Amino acid sequence: QVQLVESGGGLVQAGGSLRLSCATSGIDIFSINAMGWYRQAPGKRREWVATITSGGSTDYAASVKGRFTISRDNAKNTVYLQMNSLKPEDTAVYYCNAVVIAGREFNFWGQGTQVTVSS
Repeated sequence: QVQLVESGGGLVQAGGSLRLSCATSGIDIFSINAMGWYRQAPGKRREWVATITSGGSTDYAASVKGRFTISRDNAKNTVYLQMNSLKPEDTAVYYCNAVVIAGREFNFWGQGTQVTVSS
């Protein structure tokens, strides 16, 4: 059973930093084609934040580019999201996502971790 467990959320002042972690289990991280972070603010739709592929390529939403960095530690089966220069509009529940392509596309999600940025 594939499980994704996020951690690292919390309350931080504007301009501060947080690092989110997403630990995977039940699957070899090398079998995952891409992992990403999404977020959902109250009353808004879930939006994509960042992606890292199995080859290490990264991509970011325009709103976080230059401030957030996604990375992966294959030995620890963990993906990270380093968030710097946080803004109040970054406040949201952050979700980890894993995409596995095996005949068809499978998507797995974590339970989310709350990030609150105060002004």
